[in-house]
Amino acid sequence: MDIVYCSICGSRMEARIPEDDDHVRPVCGRCGHVHYENPKLVVGCIPVLGDRVLLCKRNIAPQKGKWTLPAGYLENGESVQDGAVRETMEETRSEVKIIAPYRMFNLVFVHQIYFMFRAKLMDENFGPTKESTAVRLFCEADIPWDDIAFESIRQTLKDFCHDRKHRDFPFKIKDIVQKKPV
Repeated sequence: MDIVYCSICGSRMEARIPEDDDHVRPVCGRCGHVHYENPKLVVGCIPVLGDRVLLCKRNIAPQKGKWTLPAGYLENGESVQDGAVRETMEETRSEVKIIAPYRMFNLVFVHQIYFMFRAKLMDENFGPTKESTAVRLFCEADIPWDDIAFESIRQTLKDFCHDRKHRDFPFKIKDIVQKKPV
């Protein structure tokens, strides 16, 4: 249990199963408020211009200095599409038009869900931001595969490169499992 104090009244939390529930959850010992801890939703897109994909080099941890597709946490009050467009602007200073949902990844071991869209890059007005040190268009042959930040991004890019050859972009849900230490 990560939550120690109640965000409502400041009292200490207890780990217990609330009435009419079946999971152990943080419950305030004083006011009884149940604090639900749910997976974080990461939204992003594959910005495409012609035969090239826009990637950005991360300027924040984790994986600082590695390349990624623009993506980040969905904010409250935001649709998944709007979140993907916002994250793209925040990380690349570029405008995109969402085309269609493309991939969803379950990362149960880190309590995250990645939801990635295909998107059209509207023009070549892009550049680094406080979240990225470089932003660049890559053709498939030049994608820095050894420097991709996250497995979900690597799989999205690999699937996209494969699917583009067949001009068929089916929506798929995949699981990424934690690699066991050797």
